[in-house]
Amino acid sequence: MNDIDPTGAVAQWWATAITRMEPGVIELRGHPVQDLIGTTGLTSMIWLMLRGDLPAPRQAALLDAALVAAVDHGPQAPSIAIARMAATCGVGLNNAVASAVNTLGDAHGGAGEQCVRLLDDVLQRESTGLDLRTATEQTIAAWPRYLPGFGHRFHPRDPRRDPLISLVEDAARDGVVPGDHLRAGRSVEALLAEGRTRPVPMNIDGATAIIYAELGFPAPLARGLFVLSRSIGILAHAWEETQSGQRNKGPVPREILPTSKPGPPRQPPHRRP
Repeated sequence: MNDIDPTGAVAQWWATAITRMEPGVIELRGHPVQDLIGTTGLTSMIWLMLRGDLPAPRQAALLDAALVAAVDHGPQAPSIAIARMAATCGVGLNNAVASAVNTLGDAHGGAGEQCVRLLDDVLQRESTGLDLRTATEQTIAAWPRYLPGFGHRFHPRDPRRDPLISLVEDAARDGVVPGDHLRAGRSVEALLAEGRTRPVPMNIDGATAIIYAELGFPAPLARGLFVLSRSIGILAHAWEETQSGQRNKGPVPREILPTSKPGPPRQPPHRRP
């Protein structure tokens, strides 16, 4: 409280447990920033800012692996394509990145969050006394046909799945994480493979959802963490495109014109009798 804010109401309006900032002082979650600089990696800073404490080394390594795995998936991903197109329109990098990030919604970018909820559902049903298989069957039956985190439109088997799941298995064996969401994910994967000539293995969203959930991040933060990760790839593609010298890049080369669809049949003009 001071002469400008005698009751402290203004300061309380912006009260936060994340940052303390005063003249000559910057603290992040209680840690002086000068103590963090040069000693704390970016992944650990993400954990600190979101959770309020610093992760153990194995926790940080597991989170780091998930963030690295989802950085980029090429310009066929809508967010990357939009970043590249925006970068040719005369806007700055911040605009190009923001344009891309704003496309990360339920259909593109939301599968990790949705998969955490799916696995939470399996574990909640199991907690009522059901065996894991029955709980998984009930969850699959209750969800729409599309199960987030499983199958991939490009990859018969997502090359990011195995190394990520292997890291979670090691962490669960060593007591770094509980292993419950891993069990649920593998149960869903096994059931989806039954009776099929081609399995439906876990994809990047399923593997990272398991990691985020095992590390204690709630479902909405699975999407937030994916956005942080993918923003790196978005920035790289936007920057590369600014070096191309191309202007107003569209979704297809200029020599390819979209097919014209026939419109609705024209109604005859209304005539008064």
